Amino acid sequence: MNMAQTPEVVVVGAGPAGSWAAFRLARAGIRVVLVDGSHPREKPCGGGVTGRALALVDGAINAAQLPSRRITAARFVDTTSDGRPQSIAVPLDDDALVVASRMEFDGLLLAAACQAGAELIRARALDVTSTAGGFVVHTGESRIAAQRLIGADGANSLVRRRLARPFPRADLSIATGFFAQGATSGDVIVELAADPPGYMWSVPRPGHLAVGICAQADAGVTASDLRGRARRWIYQMGLDPGARLEPYSWPIPSLTADGYRSLTVSGPGWFLTGDAAGLVDPITREGIYFALRSAEFAAQASASAVAPEQASRVYRERVHDEITSDLAVAAKYKTGFFRPHFARLLIDALRESAEVRAIMADLIAGRRAYTTLKWSLLGTGEFGLAWRLLTSA
Repeated sequence: MNMAQTPEVVVVGAGPAGSWAAFRLARAGIRVVLVDGSHPREKPCGGGVTGRALALVDGAINAAQLPSRRITAARFVDTTSDGRPQSIAVPLDDDALVVASRMEFDGLLLAAACQAGAELIRARALDVTSTAGGFVVHTGESRIAAQRLIGADGANSLVRRRLARPFPRADLSIATGFFAQGATSGDVIVELAADPPGYMWSVPRPGHLAVGICAQADAGVTASDLRGRARRWIYQMGLDPGARLEPYSWPIPSLTADGYRSLTVSGPGWFLTGDAAGLVDPITREGIYFALRSAEFAAQASASAVAPEQASRVYRERVHDEITSDLAVAAKYKTGFFRPHFARLLIDALRESAEVRAIMADLIAGRRAYTTLKWSLLGTGEFGLAWRLLTSA
């Protein structure tokens, strides 16, 4: 790369956050380079993309070109109660949630970034160093220098490890389970779990089910233990136990309320986005919307003409005001959500109250803020039911 081509911004990671940041920068006329040796690729997650996430990228990709399944309901189950398992389906609006192949979704975003003018260097970032003039990203074959740097390289972010600090184990969760190839289902299925606290899911993706379980990384169980539980749940729920099972495991940030309040997301000239910044719903572990939203903020901060310290402060404040302040409230609710008593109450509340079902549908779609959840529940006609839910959580 010669001096005439030296980028103004280098982005490490070409998942949704990195590609979207690069797209926004390139469209603004900023010279930007993406460094990533593996995207697009299939990822070990449910693959749910909310309607509000698709709305953010509507100008870059055509949702009609994205192979996906529209989810019409989320079924909550409780298999721990005495007697037969309990369940209730929560209807979802047409634009609430789709499930897509991450290979396809990430690929469309990356293609849009390149078409907008971003340069892709297909190499793994091996090191990141700061210099007097900015930053240098080192690969095995090149050194890419830029004035500003965006880290969009996931929960194990190299950029975070070099410029801030890695997430402690207590701020990570393990998501593990199986892709059940050839199996199918009509709805998303969710069961809250208490030991260890977390939840199990079955999500219908194009061509297979993604079945898994998540729990905090410091909960004292291994990924192998959790996969064994996921396998038993597949049989218990009758989720096509004859399907070919491909195991997966992946770390996901899942911070405490204090963790969100003390979260480092930027410094002079550099910005962390998505999972690298810890911007994941600590209850649902949904992160695509926050990845895209933080990428927009990082692109705007990187392109601004203000001093690096001021750009960092503006970015940090926007992330706090529009993302982490709400996620911190979710973190306060998290422990209560996975208690057995709450799981049983939730099933009862969803069965008895259309208003509670509507609130849950909005939470799944990302349209209901956790900061307003308490008053939303208390504002329903089922005041007693709502109060028992809140005090249980």
